[in-house]
Amino acid sequence: MSHIDEICRRLSSALKNPATELVYISDYTFLLAVVLSAQTTDVQVNKVTERLFKKYRTVDDIISLGVEKLQMEIRSIGLYKTKARNIIALSKILREKFDSRVPSSRKDLELLPGVGRKTANVVLNNLFGMPTIAVDTHVLRLCQRLGFSKNKDPLKVEQDLERIIPQKYKMDLSNLLVLHGRYTCKAQKPLCSACILSDICEYGASISVSKMSQ
Repeated sequence: MSHIDEICRRLSSALKNPATELVYISDYTFLLAVVLSAQTTDVQVNKVTERLFKKYRTVDDIISLGVEKLQMEIRSIGLYKTKARNIIALSKILREKFDSRVPSSRKDLELLPGVGRKTANVVLNNLFGMPTIAVDTHVLRLCQRLGFSKNKDPLKVEQDLERIIPQKYKMDLSNLLVLHGRYTCKAQKPLCSACILSDICEYGASISVSKMSQ
């Protein structure tokens, strides 16, 4: 078994049925939650959407709200003004071109304001069961630490992962890495001593050597 295969196997065994932590009630509200989550924690997004989706949950609801009122609803989230404008614009496109439904193709998703490659990958993976790999800050960090990729550009990292990760792990890979990065392999003070990958992790090994030399 390869080094990469073993890492994926351990993560899959430890994190059964890994899933997004964004709270949503429909495909449309999931898309909005993902757009809102850019440069914002899922915890903060969930606090906002819990209130928002109780009152406004359909394409028509959001469009009728308008940009300024939507900004007030989401003002505790970073970049809320831009996100509000994008959400109103993408909602109008969904109503006009897609019968108010979230499209299931990358091409159509990336036509929507505020939806880039990473957001499209998250939607395709979590809503439509496609083995796409979304590269966020957690995934970037873990790929460096685990030796999956030395690239720092998200697209190049995604291409590296597509090439080296066994097909059977691709469906869950993004959520596995995000959850492991969020709770164990943290950006600051990673919990290496409690990590199931500590004995086969390049970063963990370097930390151990550093401590021994002190």
